[in-house]
Amino acid sequence: MIPEIIDSMSIITKREKGVESIVDWFDQHKQSFYILGLSYLSNQQQMEELFYRSIIKVHKELPRFKSETSFEKWATSMFIHTCRELYHDGSLQASEESEQQKDFFKALNQLKEYEKEAVVLTYIKGFSHEEAAHFLQVSVEKIKALLFSGIQSLRKETGYGLNVNGCKEFHKDYIDYLEKTLDRSEKIDFEVHIYHCQDCQEDLATFQDVMLTLLNLTERLEDFHVPPGFMGNIKARLAEEEKHRQLKNKKRKRMVLVFASAFALLIGIGLFTGAFTNLYYTWTEEDPQLRAFLQQGLGERLNLEAENNGVKIKIKSVIADDVQTLVFYEIEDIEKDNQYMMNYQNGVSVENEHEIMGPETYPRYYPYDFKSDVNNEKKNLYRGTISLPPLTTEKGTIKLKITMLQKLIRDSSDRNALRTDMEKEYGFGKWSFEIPVTKKPSIEYALNEDKEVEGIPVRFNKLTIAPTATILQYAINNEHPEKRINFVNFDNLEVNNKKVKADMYGSSFLDLQQDINWTALQTQFDPFLGEKPKEVNIQFKSVYLTVEDTYIIELDGIREYPQTFEYASSTISIDKVEVGQQSNVVISNHEIKNRAYESLRLEIVGEDEHETSSIEMNSEGVLVDKNGIEYDMNENPVVYDEIEQPRYFTTVQSMALQDNTTGDKVIPKMLKIYGYYTTKYLDDVVKISLE
Repeated sequence: MIPEIIDSMSIITKREKGVESIVDWFDQHKQSFYILGLSYLSNQQQMEELFYRSIIKVHKELPRFKSETSFEKWATSMFIHTCRELYHDGSLQASEESEQQKDFFKALNQLKEYEKEAVVLTYIKGFSHEEAAHFLQVSVEKIKALLFSGIQSLRKETGYGLNVNGCKEFHKDYIDYLEKTLDRSEKIDFEVHIYHCQDCQEDLATFQDVMLTLLNLTERLEDFHVPPGFMGNIKARLAEEEKHRQLKNKKRKRMVLVFASAFALLIGIGLFTGAFTNLYYTWTEEDPQLRAFLQQGLGERLNLEAENNGVKIKIKSVIADDVQTLVFYEIEDIEKDNQYMMNYQNGVSVENEHEIMGPETYPRYYPYDFKSDVNNEKKNLYRGTISLPPLTTEKGTIKLKITMLQKLIRDSSDRNALRTDMEKEYGFGKWSFEIPVTKKPSIEYALNEDKEVEGIPVRFNKLTIAPTATILQYAINNEHPEKRINFVNFDNLEVNNKKVKADMYGSSFLDLQQDINWTALQTQFDPFLGEKPKEVNIQFKSVYLTVEDTYIIELDGIREYPQTFEYASSTISIDKVEVGQQSNVVISNHEIKNRAYESLRLEIVGEDEHETSSIEMNSEGVLVDKNGIEYDMNENPVVYDEIEQPRYFTTVQSMALQDNTTGDKVIPKMLKIYGYYTTKYLDDVVKISLE
């Protein structure tokens, strides 16, 4: 099987299995990425944050991955982008690398950013000049110039050739000549010149020495070992984040966004100025979401149709603004009683996306809708909505291509739920549309308001009121090492005495990084249209925190267990410590009432702290709502939409360790707790004037 097909299949697997497959992939490639990270950062704590953020970013952006490049190169671009975000100190801890390696990274950190990245991509990651140019968004000639200036700077740092100056007109040929890629005619001219120019001979010789030293050091870095337990700590942190995310994903499968109240505002606005239009669409449009847009003059009926393989697709209308491009569609199975929906970039694509749409915004997810009357009337008809990226032009024609549709199979135990089989069913065909669209304007309000939440500053930056969504951009200060806010959950925005609910899936990270001490995020709310707002009230709901609180417990395979210890005002039990080729440690805490933490950040350290061990973690837990009521996770189905602000408490955590190199016994020596995660419920309201 050719590599392109293998890579394509692996991406499909990653998409289906979720974040676990991304973690496994980074685990397999951790050495090269750890070395790459050391070109920017200084210690293991920073490296842990780098890997954690990179895995989250790759998982989030995976649906946008294009098969034109390899997954490794695409993931590397994400990794480097995260390196840039976290970089703030070029010093390295001497304990982490050999003196030679430390000097190497110290010299690298003296280079300019693009010089360093060109050197790292070419000589550490082994990318070609073309691939490195693609990463840095520069020409191949610029990459060669950056490599030249980077090696020249390294030469100065190491003291080579300080008094040597070759002829500048031949500097451009050094890289190609030493890499044996210089054209034959140019190679002859270059060698003739070198033969007669003593300065160029010495200059090229010292340049080659530094380049060979760089290559030799890079080869020696292959013997570099990632610190033991490094990935285990990240996996534990991601496992807890994944639990938190899974709760939202399950709610996504059971809940439908209710827009009726927000759209009722649109109807009210045009009561006197567009009464006939309102009445007309009230009679003729069954979809309440689309009806509200049409009544406000934000779009028009299109009713474009295409039929293939017994399935007819109708594009009913398109609403576009600076946030997204909403496509309202209807799919009818003419021959059978099947319902199908569209999934953007999973059989649905815009052929001219790069020409008319912005790549920086990932479309919002619109879940299936089984609760609406229109989707329950007929077994062969489904009306839905998909979100596409926003337009970069005021007007355009979307060339929409559809090759695959997801078949909707209702859960027999709950007619409003989608069956969650691992193997989804699809319908295939070819449907193409050319959709005319005009972008509607948005209004942006600059905010200048700070608030402390759990002692951590939160800054509100911008409010965007667009036809399809209301977006709040804010930032969280990350300068407090003892406590960090991972996510803020808002309940609603109140504008002109009208409340718009927050997106149920919480906040998302923004790529813009204006200040390294602040993490930028945004939250979407339901759309708001009305008179010009004078004030906005921001209603908080909860925050998800990471608390740093280090505690170390010595383990002894001979001692009888269970043993207990006190941590974060709780009594935690070490239930089991088993020593063998695979050693097992089990800890538990079943008391959740008034417990300070939901889950722990921890790792197990072996007898030899430098041995390479793998760690597998499994956990059990209980779901608890805001009022302290517990819910049985084994109950099928769990009615998440009836649970008020659920929290997931880990009650049992099992860890298995084994030596990856010798197969010898792994002796658990200590349990290291770095801190914990917790949710705090909030009732805070921030009032901001928009005038």
